[in-house]
Amino acid sequence: MSKNIESHLVEERTFQPPAEFSKEARVKSLAAYRKKYAASIADPAAFWGAEAAELSWQKPWDTVLEWKPPFAKWFVGGKLNVSENCLDRHLTGARRNKAAIIWEGEPGEKRTLTYQQLHREVCRFANVLKANGVKTKDRVIIYMPLVPEAAIAMLACARLGAVHSVVFGGFSSESIRDRAEDCEATVVVTADGGYRRGKVVPLKENVDAALAAGADSIKRVIVLKRTGSPVTMQPGRDVYWHDEIEKVSAVSPAKGFDSEHPLFILYTSGSTGKPKGILHTSGGYLTGTYSTSKYIFDLRDSDVYWCTADVGWITGHSYLVYGPLSNGATVLMYEGAPDWPEKDRFWKIIEEYHVTILYTAPTAIRAFIKWGDQHVKKHDLSSLRLLGSVGEPINPEAWMWYHKVIGGERCPIVDTWWQTETGAIMISPLPGATPTKPGTATLPFFGIDAAILDETGKECGPNEGGKLVIRQPWPSMLRSIWGDKARYKDTYWKEYAGGIYLAGDGARRDKEGNFWIVGRLDDVLNVSGHRLGTAEVEGALVSHETVAEAAVVGRPDEIKGQAVVAFVTLKSGYAASEALNKELKGHVAKIIGAIARPDDIRFTAALPKTRSGKIMRRLLKEICAGGVVKGDTTTLEDFSVVASLQQSGNED
Repeated sequence: MSKNIESHLVEERTFQPPAEFSKEARVKSLAAYRKKYAASIADPAAFWGAEAAELSWQKPWDTVLEWKPPFAKWFVGGKLNVSENCLDRHLTGARRNKAAIIWEGEPGEKRTLTYQQLHREVCRFANVLKANGVKTKDRVIIYMPLVPEAAIAMLACARLGAVHSVVFGGFSSESIRDRAEDCEATVVVTADGGYRRGKVVPLKENVDAALAAGADSIKRVIVLKRTGSPVTMQPGRDVYWHDEIEKVSAVSPAKGFDSEHPLFILYTSGSTGKPKGILHTSGGYLTGTYSTSKYIFDLRDSDVYWCTADVGWITGHSYLVYGPLSNGATVLMYEGAPDWPEKDRFWKIIEEYHVTILYTAPTAIRAFIKWGDQHVKKHDLSSLRLLGSVGEPINPEAWMWYHKVIGGERCPIVDTWWQTETGAIMISPLPGATPTKPGTATLPFFGIDAAILDETGKECGPNEGGKLVIRQPWPSMLRSIWGDKARYKDTYWKEYAGGIYLAGDGARRDKEGNFWIVGRLDDVLNVSGHRLGTAEVEGALVSHETVAEAAVVGRPDEIKGQAVVAFVTLKSGYAASEALNKELKGHVAKIIGAIARPDDIRFTAALPKTRSGKIMRRLLKEICAGGVVKGDTTTLEDFSVVASLQQSGNED
């Protein structure tokens, strides 16, 4: 795309966005999708340039993409402000009085912030950060409960050009220290505490412990009063949010920053044990989250959109804050656990606020199944029009339950695949266009050249397993690992030549071209010389009518190399027995083959999970190996689960 055409698009489409962004952009049929997808792959610069042009740019870009594998620069020479795109551009019309965030706290408090009110609070807190020494490109740690102020802090950083690094509120003091030291942060934004299952999580206390053990770069701690818990305030370092906010004005101009200006660092686990600081920049990341939110969620002005993720994860960044707010959506935000104080808390919220779009995690869906349909049937969920599942495609049985029980067999399901590193959704159905199929993420999003390769780099045929890759750059891709370009190259780009991104997931495609994600490449067992994906065995187990959830790990075996151990939770109304144990082993053998038959099946009332609902397979592996559970367990939701599993293991 030439510079002149780009400039014309920016002038014509940026500053007067249509009243409903998605109206003209929706894809109405599979044929239309295929045509648009083919064009986006043939000329990705034209597609992504048109999408970016719907955002507000203070200076048009000169070049859509500079690609020097594995380093990309998108919308080179362009300047924008991410906060302005999420807030200011919605204030010129009716949206200024539209709800931007509807919030409910775990104890039951309720708040609503319109776009105009949210803009005011973001400007005020941007001025608080500035008054406390934060400058452009300074790193700010955000360690908060899921309250509106968490999003306000993120958007305030973006407004100033500071780089935020959100640390999930369930993480330990060691996690805070390690991240602050790695990115040399200067400020921590936190709260006195947060609520989780009726208890107070001592956030400020954790920050104090982190700073006592290191992170000397931190000069200021800004503390929100959330629970009223007593905290120790260190003079000269610690200040209260409510005190600081009274000292500043509500005017904070949105300065334009280079498209490649760093927006945030989000740490994710790494095989070496040291978390990776995934770096995302401004223009490309916002283009990816804006565009995918528009097409995949088909966002409308009348929607109440609920992504159940915490802002401590990439899902919360992309699809709770930046994606929906850049589209002018109304976002629902809930602080607490889905089953507190009762197992119907989610369904009460949907009914009360007339939620139209629910985007949640596969682990949550499987937990809902375990709790039973009776908790759902008490509530009217007829407001829902679209359901979503994030991160890993859910197994077919859970998909069908989600569709039938939650969606009333009327709601499309967008079962999405993407990663912290990709920044935005990469593979997903488009509602009303691409056919859904339970268990698969279906087809790639526009401009995403996804493929499955074998060890030699040859593309796999239908139903041949291989490694999932992306063969050309995309705007929301990670730019590097903070402070470690060598690790960035080795982790994601070393496997195949020619600038091909290795996702780290195993996958296959069916005859219709749908992508089936079979699990992490490092979640593969070597059983008697055969490579066996744990996700495949888990999928076979949960396809049995009695099974609500399963986690499969390997334990050392002198003969096989690794033996298959399955931890299984049953649906309400079913009981563990030796007969069921044998039946489940036979069921797996029938579905996959004798090689996959579990050596051990352990029935358990619950699996060890993080507060975000992810199964902690590391703990299961340690339990299977007969060792003592070690390492950081502060993200564990319920410590009694591990003790119960260890006891059951000792009884085997």
